[in-house]
Amino acid sequence: MEITTIAGILIALVSLVTAFLLEGGHILALISPTAAMIVFGGTIGATVVCFSLSELMAVPKLLRVIVIQRLTDEIALIEQIVGLADKVRREGLLYLENQLPSIDDSFMRKGIQLVVDGTDPELVRQIMETEMYAIQERHHSGASIFETAGGFAPTMGIIGTVMGLIHVLSNLENPETLGPSIALAFIATLYGVGSANVLWLPIAEKLKNLSKKEVMLREMMLEGIMSIQAGYNPLLIRERLTAFLKPKSRGGKNEILDEEDTEG
Repeated sequence: MEITTIAGILIALVSLVTAFLLEGGHILALISPTAAMIVFGGTIGATVVCFSLSELMAVPKLLRVIVIQRLTDEIALIEQIVGLADKVRREGLLYLENQLPSIDDSFMRKGIQLVVDGTDPELVRQIMETEMYAIQERHHSGASIFETAGGFAPTMGIIGTVMGLIHVLSNLENPETLGPSIALAFIATLYGVGSANVLWLPIAEKLKNLSKKEVMLREMMLEGIMSIQAGYNPLLIRERLTAFLKPKSRGGKNEILDEEDTEG
């Protein structure tokens, strides 16, 4: 479970509400069902217009992904590829055919299958790069749904505030209610700006970040598959794939820290 997603949202909400209460505000003053209906209903409706049904059907899965991440362990992936390369050098490419059922990742399994079928290396790379491009496009589409919602939410908040002010101005004969009514009207703006910057935009950025990590893993898989097909030495393959890792994951220091240590 990815605790940073839930923790980040909770920290933001608790900080905002706590600061409001410390200034003497009342928690009930932040609650307005009608403002929530205008902002969240309007935001969702406008966002739905921008995307197809098939794209919107992926939203529940995307929300599940940002909470429960299942990215492949980079070190374990390198060990798996190096292990396959070692066996292939001893037993030939046909060894991979028996290993296909044990490969969980569909992208890697497809690449290995192409190698087993004797596909030309250049064609293998083209097919797999096209597959990677399709993955990136799907990820971009998913993130753009929440990014679009983050763009609409503040505007819907302003619309809700304007609607509230219209109601206030139409009832000027009751001066004693003007203060509470104006405050209630501005809650819509709070909901709009708050939801955009605490929910929609952070979720979009989270999905983009996960996409970058997954694409990097796919690039690592592709280089490993191409190296196996070329018959490279397993030690050379290990070095080649280790280059994808952060220095810390390789057992070294961050490059900037290395430079600072050298200068010191």
